[in-house]
Amino acid sequence: QVQLVESGGGLVQAGDSLRLSCATSGRELNVVGWFRQAPGKEREFVAAISWAGTSPLYADSVKGRFTISRDNAKITVYLQMTSLRPEDTAVYYCAAGRVPTTGGDGYDYWGQGTQVTVSS
Repeated sequence: QVQLVESGGGLVQAGDSLRLSCATSGRELNVVGWFRQAPGKEREFVAAISWAGTSPLYADSVKGRFTISRDNAKITVYLQMTSLRPEDTAVYYCAAGRVPTTGGDGYDYWGQGTQVTVSS
């Protein structure tokens, strides 16, 4: 079983930057993805990366603003978020899966989430 723990969320202003971390218990699964869920909305894909370093995936809404990266030695995945907008406000979750995919059903293990709030 893979354990994931997110950290780094907080309250920021529009235009600010924030870096989320997802510490994992191992690399048994090939891919780590980030998802988010805003109040009253469905969970949506944000970004995903493989431990092998293949091209990361991004949602169109975050392309050019968010960057996903990994540290294989620390078995940690990061989500660097810049130019934050109020619509980025959500609980952000990281998840581990076998293949890079934008669908949440493709991920087997999930963290508890970290709140990101962007004020206007």
